[in-house]
Order: sequence, then structure tokens, then C-alpha cells
Amino acid sequence: MLTVRLPAGVAALYAGASLAAFAAYAIDKSAAKAGRRRTPESRLHLLALIGGWPGALAGQRLLRHKSAKPAFLRLFWLSALANCAALGGWLWLG
Repeated sequence: MLTVRLPAGVAALYAGASLAAFAAYAIDKSAAKAGRRRTPESRLHLLALIGGWPGALAGQRLLRHKSAKPAFLRLFWLSALANCAALGGWLWLG
């Protein structure tokens, strides 16, 4: 069995990006309810791509936000998959 320990800096990046993504989803949900300016979807996808996809997924599930839009979800899962593939490749080669 292959076991790899995630470096602390990478874990911190994922934690920070996840918190930022969750906050962005919460802010966007609040803005949607209040009719204010929304967070661009591209920003939400970028946060997922850089490692915030766990927080984004939590935001989708817990806040029930951006969870019923198929086009958004497809790109979200592609971003999460790309992030996981990049992390896996980095760990494999590193």
C-alpha cells in the first residue's frame, strides 16, 4: 500500500483555499437573496481549482447554493478533478 504524507504547506493551502471558497459561496448566496452584485462563477471555479474544492463542496451542500445548476456543477467537478490530478502528479513525482 502506498502512503504519502501531505506536506504541511500544502495542507495549509487546501485549508485556506477551502475556507475562502466556503466564504465566497456564503457571500454569493447572501448577495443572491438580497439582490446585490454576485460573485463571478469564474472566481468560484478558480477557488475550487487551486485547492478549495472541499470548501466549495461544503458550501454547495450546507448552504444549498449552486447545487442545482448542471453547467456549473460540471465545471466544478472538472476543476476538482484537475486539482486532484495535479496534486497526485506532484506527489507521485515529488
